[in-house]
Amino acid sequence: MPSRIVRVLIIDDSPLVQRIISEGLSKDPNIEVCGTASDPYAGRDAIVKLRPDVLTLDVEMPKMNGVEFLRRLMPQYPIPVVMVSGLTERGQKTTLEAMAAGAVDFVAKPKGGDLGNMIDELCTKVKIASTVNVSQWKNRQFEPSVIGGGSGVVNKVSGQIPSKKICAIGASTGGTEALREVICGLPRNFLGTVVVQHMPPGFTKMFADRLNGLAQVVVKEAADGDMIYDGRVLIAQGGKQMEVVRTGGGWGVHCFDAPLCCGHRPSVEQMMFSVAKNVGNKAIGAMLTGMGADGANGMKAMRDAGAHCIAQDEATCVVFGMPKEAYAKGGAESLVPLPKIAGTLVNMAR
Repeated sequence: MPSRIVRVLIIDDSPLVQRIISEGLSKDPNIEVCGTASDPYAGRDAIVKLRPDVLTLDVEMPKMNGVEFLRRLMPQYPIPVVMVSGLTERGQKTTLEAMAAGAVDFVAKPKGGDLGNMIDELCTKVKIASTVNVSQWKNRQFEPSVIGGGSGVVNKVSGQIPSKKICAIGASTGGTEALREVICGLPRNFLGTVVVQHMPPGFTKMFADRLNGLAQVVVKEAADGDMIYDGRVLIAQGGKQMEVVRTGGGWGVHCFDAPLCCGHRPSVEQMMFSVAKNVGNKAIGAMLTGMGADGANGMKAMRDAGAHCIAQDEATCVVFGMPKEAYAKGGAESLVPLPKIAGTLVNMAR
């Protein structure tokens, strides 16, 4: 977390939301709200004038939505952005597109008006975002296939061959795009794969559907009882824990209501401990970008059980937290640049 005061600009078309976010963020002694703007055009002028450290950006606004604003902003003026998203299907889709356009993270507006948890989460993510180096977005040319691709579900069928080995992947901040790169780099017959990406309920299905439209493998949001097949990737449901369990002919997943683990639900830690226990040396694993230490002990348990594991290197991480802890505790055997992770996993599977 930063030791300095983080200056934040709020861009939202609702004066009420502006006030709620401004008052909430201002309660944190390490955050200063330096300004507000009601649309992207006013936001652009405020960025130049105020030079904030972080933006909070509404997903859906008049004149220009958050995604189009990011696609214009980031190549010219890279700045860490935390999206504020609605829970509608359209809001979820736009949020995932915003992550592909350079946003560091997002928070979801609550359905029932319970703003306390959202503000706490936003404070944390704003401070995390202030530490992220977004210079790689400078002069970036966005391809329509990357931004808009995968919005529909592609009907693919895996071979439904029970996996003899399993790949387990964990990710958090910055993980949506890291996972896109890794999963889209896997061949269609790759090992059955289980993934935990820290996300709230609702977003994981949209995320899985998006990846399914881009990848060679079948990608779906995990449901309790799903079997782990070669050529299939199961994304843990937001709001539920997921474990890998033995079945008669191989392995499947158990998705269930349970307390937070390492502060998360789903938790990489809980998933990887189950892989260590029930899969042992027939597993491989990867830890991608993310804040904190969720999964570090679980990956160490996998390694102790005979699994081979890697972690994303610092240079290509949005946040070098989870990979750093996994490597420091001995779970990850090596640090690998993001563009080489898919290929490394394929080689490990062989």
